Amino acid sequence: MRHPHVDARRATRPRSLRRTAALASSALLLPLLGAAPSPARPPSPAGDGLQQAFAAASEEYGVPRSVLLGVSYLQSRWDAHGGAPSVTGGYGPMHLTDARTALARAPHHSEGTEDPRGDDARPALRPSARPAGGSGLPARLTTLRRAAGLTGLSPERLRTDPAANVAGGAALLAAAQRELGAPRGGDPADWFGAVAWFSGADDAATATTYANDVFEVIRSGERRITDAGQRVALAARPGLAPDTGQVRRAGLREPRTRGTECPATVPCEWIPAPYEQFGDGDYGNHDLGERPGSQRIQYIVVHDTEGRWEGVLDMVQDPRYVSWNYSLRATDGHVAQHVKAKDVAWHAGNWYVNSGSVGLEHEGFLASPDAWYTEAMYRSSARLVRYLAGTYDIPLDRQHLLGHDTVPGPTPAAVPGMHTDPGPYWDWAHYFALLGRPLEATAGAKGGLVTVLPDYPAHRPEFTGCVTKGEPCAVHGSSAVRLHTGPGTSYPLVRDGGLRPGGGPSTIDVNDIGSRVSTGQQYAVAGRQGDWTAIWYLGQKAWFHNPAKAPVAVAAKGRVVTPRDGRGEVPVYGVAYPEKSAYPAGVPPREVTPLPYTLAAGQRYVVGDLVRGTYYYAVGFDTDRHRVVTGEDRYYQIQFGHRVAFVKASDVTLRPSGR
Repeated sequence: MRHPHVDARRATRPRSLRRTAALASSALLLPLLGAAPSPARPPSPAGDGLQQAFAAASEEYGVPRSVLLGVSYLQSRWDAHGGAPSVTGGYGPMHLTDARTALARAPHHSEGTEDPRGDDARPALRPSARPAGGSGLPARLTTLRRAAGLTGLSPERLRTDPAANVAGGAALLAAAQRELGAPRGGDPADWFGAVAWFSGADDAATATTYANDVFEVIRSGERRITDAGQRVALAARPGLAPDTGQVRRAGLREPRTRGTECPATVPCEWIPAPYEQFGDGDYGNHDLGERPGSQRIQYIVVHDTEGRWEGVLDMVQDPRYVSWNYSLRATDGHVAQHVKAKDVAWHAGNWYVNSGSVGLEHEGFLASPDAWYTEAMYRSSARLVRYLAGTYDIPLDRQHLLGHDTVPGPTPAAVPGMHTDPGPYWDWAHYFALLGRPLEATAGAKGGLVTVLPDYPAHRPEFTGCVTKGEPCAVHGSSAVRLHTGPGTSYPLVRDGGLRPGGGPSTIDVNDIGSRVSTGQQYAVAGRQGDWTAIWYLGQKAWFHNPAKAPVAVAAKGRVVTPRDGRGEVPVYGVAYPEKSAYPAGVPPREVTPLPYTLAAGQRYVVGDLVRGTYYYAVGFDTDRHRVVTGEDRYYQIQFGHRVAFVKASDVTLRPSGR
């Protein structure tokens, strides 16, 4: 499993709330974020106990019910996650945080064998973890202990009992309201400052954006059945106009926004990654460029940090480490930009993808031991992605909005070491809904394709290895759908010959992507039998359970490729580099080595794009020698397995999926 970084710095708090912060940050930290929770139960017939808990907490602590419901929705969408912690150690519907100091041992890009730069034209980059910088935790990660002191409830109850957790959140909001000198109860409009404080943000822009999101939820209203089968509703208050000036009066700092490339709706500050030389003529931690004029920006890559915010920021400011374009904080959705979009960050493990992408690191952990991401971070991320997609004309689909786990290995040797974040617990369906591109059926049964689309809360495949290798993970909703070699669970899982060159079987380990597909990905239908559907996957027919009463995929249509007539099989590639004759003098041609898979006659794979072979030569600090090489060879990007891949256009025929 992935092991995150532990480096930490204390966050500064507004003057008027200093006493609150001191109490929170000095409290004894509670036991393990990594302690395995009780397994979550599948949703039961809807009840209203949680709705009643919000009403009771509102009455006891004098917090307007709409404020309490709005804050909880932005934290967790009212889900309890069976008592399991979020990616930053937050528990329950109110996301009360209880992160321990030694959260994990190694940061994201220091784990495994992946070369984050992914270009064999220069020596592989293997960044190593540095010692932890401190033992303290910021107040935003220790709110559960503060809630325990205010309510008299035990930390264990606050972690595991949703009603107690709601009471703890109400107590924190009431305490913030007192410290701000604002009235209790009454008009929800008077609670803007307390809501901003609850975010844990230390800058005015982030706190304001968080509070604005909460009040937008209150204005629009929400209702849903939670992961525990609880029916919760928040009545709309469309005319509500809060006192936003409370944040300005709280003394929060102003973020360093100058030079950032973010939409006005995203709280964003500039924390630059260094472009510096160091010993032996080496340099880091990114390459300068002139995108999109020099080459197209065609991908956005979603990562999780596998480390806490403060340590992640330390890492990206180290010239000997690697880089990414943006980091997003879990508790409040705050964004830091590190590398300009015109420049090339080292993050995806594939130089072709790096050269044409923007990388987003989301604070969190693939599985530690469960993983859920806050609504605040999902919303900030979606706004940022919409802005980037609009600015650079990037299609919003799963072949252009990539998870790190769907980036292909550039060479056969690289395939086994490629990273697997953000993992099976990232809610792609909800993410695309926030992007304004909800996933849905786009064709009838004869469309020829399927879009993977399980019901995230109810779809709960078994995984192992979140805490201990081979041991079951906490039961959790998931975006992943498992694949078998035949139409039944008695058939083995499909094998990934590139991931396991020796031919070993696929497993249900949380990091094993060899036999699974993910929400939003599209595949050509290869057959149907009863409640089972087959797709073409990694050069073979792969089956998944897809019952009509609880489907995990919906019908779609689009374009597919198949080998040209007379070709028994064609090679598949992890990069789309130019032909050798395209390289000018002084730029060594790059080999385009086939991956250990083939696309055989009769098989069809969904097309994401037609691209021209491109290579960005940038192996030294002196930018005068940098070149963008563009060839005549063209490639189709396809959804080949869990990861995307490329085939030469000259090897295949393009056709509509329904034929």
